[in-house]
Amino acid sequence: MRVISNIASLRDVRRSWQADSKVIAFVPTMGNLHQGHLNLVKEAKLKADVVVVSIFVNPLQFGPDEDLEAYPRTLENDRKVLSEMGVDVLFTPQVKDIYSRGLEQQTFVEVPGISYMICGASRPGHFRGVATIVCKLFNMVQPNMAFFGEKDFQQLQVIKAMVTDLSMNLTVHGVKTTREDDGLAMSSRNQYLSTEQRALAPTLYSRLLEMQDKIESGRRDFSRITSECCEQLAQAGFSIDYIEIRSADTLLQPGHEETNVVILAAAFLGRTRLIDNLQVSLT
Repeated sequence: MRVISNIASLRDVRRSWQADSKVIAFVPTMGNLHQGHLNLVKEAKLKADVVVVSIFVNPLQFGPDEDLEAYPRTLENDRKVLSEMGVDVLFTPQVKDIYSRGLEQQTFVEVPGISYMICGASRPGHFRGVATIVCKLFNMVQPNMAFFGEKDFQQLQVIKAMVTDLSMNLTVHGVKTTREDDGLAMSSRNQYLSTEQRALAPTLYSRLLEMQDKIESGRRDFSRITSECCEQLAQAGFSIDYIEIRSADTLLQPGHEETNVVILAAAFLGRTRLIDNLQVSLT
């Protein structure tokens, strides 16, 4: 595995692959890799000739009160794991190279509508930061396909919309959420949980499963189903950011003709923000 931090060197490698008609897959990450990230790499390796993984903790998507400085950085261990998996290139750019004119002067990409609702309402500017860095990385790597986890469901929809709107020549693949044995969605932030909080954390997924059961049994009083879940989680010790039932296609409120919805959830245990989702068929 080659470790490259220079954009020009990455493009040199990219040109050699292009000359050999290689299919290139890309997995962008912020590092501190867990099995969920590695499952993205596995899927990429199944579908492409060569795989590029990036590690870049993107300051543009962190809010003023969020954990940019505390975000875990484990580059040496990440490098070892990715090398063992047979990744072809690990791209590790620096902030000064990505945002050469500084964050305040950075041209940005913003996907309207979908970026402002749900998680975007809770974290203003977050999806602008995500769309901007993903667009920049796509321009650097120029992959044929890219892989993202479905755990960040709204993020996945934002990126798909950006790719469509900007006529980018690549395919975006969503990969199913990877969970711990007790159902907790894997996340780099799970390590912030105390022992007691970690024991409680899978309750979020359990409550989403109960919501799924209610919908699949025929209930369509989505507002009441959501309220019931919020009450149960609050009683258990969670601080609710949002629980929403939305169209899986548009993330808007589901209409009468909707066939697929997604339950989206974000809640705090202490200072740790957990997110999760479940897709549900109405047919």
